[in-house]
Amino acid sequence: MSADRPLWVQSDKTVLFEVGHALAAEVQDFLPRFAELEKSPERFHTYRITPLSLWNAAAVGVTAEQVLEFLHRMGREPPPPNVIHDVADVLRRFGLLRLVRREGRLTLESSDAALLSDLAKAEVLAEWLVGREPDGAFVLTEEARGDVKQALLKRGFPVDDMAGYTRGAPYSFQLRTETRAGRPFQVRSYQRMSADLFYAGGSEKGGSGVVVLPCGAGKTLTAMAVMERLQCETLVLTTNTVAVRQWKAELLDKSTVPAEDIGEYTGDRKEIRPITVSTYQILTHRRHKDVSPFTHFGLFNAKDWGLIIYDEVHLLPAPVFRASANLQARRRLGLTATLVREDHKKDEVFSLIGPKRFDMPWKELERNGWIAEANCIEVRVPFPQDERWSYLALPNREMFRVASENPAKLEALQRILAAHRGDHVLVIGQYLDQIEVMAATIQAPLIVGKTPTVERERLYAEFKAGRIPVLVVSKVGNFAIDLPDANVAVQVSGTFGSRQEEAQRLGRILRPKSNGSPATFYSLVSKDTKEEECAERRQRYLTERGYTYRIVSPAELPRGDGALATGATRTPE
Repeated sequence: MSADRPLWVQSDKTVLFEVGHALAAEVQDFLPRFAELEKSPERFHTYRITPLSLWNAAAVGVTAEQVLEFLHRMGREPPPPNVIHDVADVLRRFGLLRLVRREGRLTLESSDAALLSDLAKAEVLAEWLVGREPDGAFVLTEEARGDVKQALLKRGFPVDDMAGYTRGAPYSFQLRTETRAGRPFQVRSYQRMSADLFYAGGSEKGGSGVVVLPCGAGKTLTAMAVMERLQCETLVLTTNTVAVRQWKAELLDKSTVPAEDIGEYTGDRKEIRPITVSTYQILTHRRHKDVSPFTHFGLFNAKDWGLIIYDEVHLLPAPVFRASANLQARRRLGLTATLVREDHKKDEVFSLIGPKRFDMPWKELERNGWIAEANCIEVRVPFPQDERWSYLALPNREMFRVASENPAKLEALQRILAAHRGDHVLVIGQYLDQIEVMAATIQAPLIVGKTPTVERERLYAEFKAGRIPVLVVSKVGNFAIDLPDANVAVQVSGTFGSRQEEAQRLGRILRPKSNGSPATFYSLVSKDTKEEECAERRQRYLTERGYTYRIVSPAELPRGDGALATGATRTPE
């Protein structure tokens, strides 16, 4: 046993990491390449080695020998035998099957003749098979590229896709050194690094994959750095029309692309230009639900796109996944704050969009001042005693909704607003009846799904300018809205135990503040109810990343001077 080493490798494939160790910098550089961060409290971080994390590593060139040498060198004890075996076996499987081009034909090859024989016997590829090569390699239909990768990943054999990409129509793209307003501008070091890892020198080893960065850390600028490298026509897909226009504004502000070369393809406009920005919603539109074809899928082939960018890729709807199976010859960049998908479809992101190319701990970004420091406070609001028995008789789903709409939350919200006069406060809720009452009571404007885009943009602009101090939004505020000066968020209700939503809502206030002040994230939770159980699941993603939730009663909320009375604390595990 070597007490001077920073890792404990355990037989369940978890790795404990002492973050204050002298070798911490070397560990932080390599461990996240092949293991997933699960928990990151103050002194010890927990990582887990999974098949998907190892395959993500293999996709960017990490070998079994490098992983095992690192674990031996940095571990207090040698890795358990089962870990050594499983790491070697899982990484051996990546690249056993390769998609390549032979005389222009899409071909699945392998150095393992027995594996090819087994696949032939199992008829795994029969649906897409065109023929066989003398060495046993499978010649496949061109459109099979994505489907084959999905099918084989589900059987434990990730495919190394080396079939290359179409160049796409060329388009000159340069980033500015000053914004249009004359402020100095440059891409940050981690944004440049993530773009380089995606680009991989322009070879077939790059060109597809996901960059994971928290809200406020500049995922859009990372994408623009990729666009500058590729110099091609680009299609950007995002979550809503407001996000489309924010993309356009960023492109105009920080690149030399003229306005006439940026197209908006939404419900309001149908412009197709060298750089086109659209929404998942418009792409999944049908004239008749479930029976007619998708009206606007032609956008994927409307131009010779050299790059497709999937903003908030963790939200990718099933039809766009299916369409992406046919887009494997185009370079694909996914952007997200979290690869958590409550439907557990991370393997589809890996197969169809690409491996995780870059991830960075939130707290490291915070320490460098690239995202705002955040204080998280859970307010345990008493549930009305005269409604307790009728509440307990409800089905689980109804119990959650009734607890979420607890009318006592309004008073807690009013106390928070009184303590944060002068701040930019975003109030976010799930249930329309609840937030409509709250907005009317506190006399704040409200944005919901039916709010016209023009009105949304006006309200967001007024909020940014400080002319509206408090803005109430439904779940439409979860994603892709740019409110840089919002420094307080109050979550009055949410979607069950969604870790993804918790991370996204905190992200609404993580952009660095002009005065360097911290952000505050309140979550109002009905005490001793189903909502309290869900809150623990929701918060897990953030507590595992080093955030601490103070747990207080309404009476312990900040006083007018902003001081917080003593309360319990939920710390990272």
